Amino acid sequence: QAHLVESGGGLAQAGGSLRLSCRASESIFNFNSMGWSRQAPGKQREFVAEMRGGGDSNYSDSVKGRFTISRDNAKNTMFLQMNSLKPEDTAVYYCMALVRGSSYWGQGTQVTVSS
Repeated sequence: QAHLVESGGGLAQAGGSLRLSCRASESIFNFNSMGWSRQAPGKQREFVAEMRGGGDSNYSDSVKGRFTISRDNAKNTMFLQMNSLKPEDTAVYYCMALVRGSSYWGQGTQVTVSS
């Protein structure tokens, strides 16, 4: 069973940057995919970005061009570089992984963007 731990959240000003990390308890080399979702207060969880095992990535329209997903297999870690942050990016960000047909989620990390 994969265990995921996020870090890197915090407070940023609009226009600023943050980098989130998601470290897995096992090698991510053969993970089917890894990605990020977020949930703002009073809203449903929404997809942010995903990277498949082959390296292809997808982004939601709301973050495309501002966020970049990447992974370091040697460190069993996935990253989300968030630039040009907006107040509407404020949410709890969750790391997820699809491993051998099962989905796993981290505990979430809070990102707050002030205007």
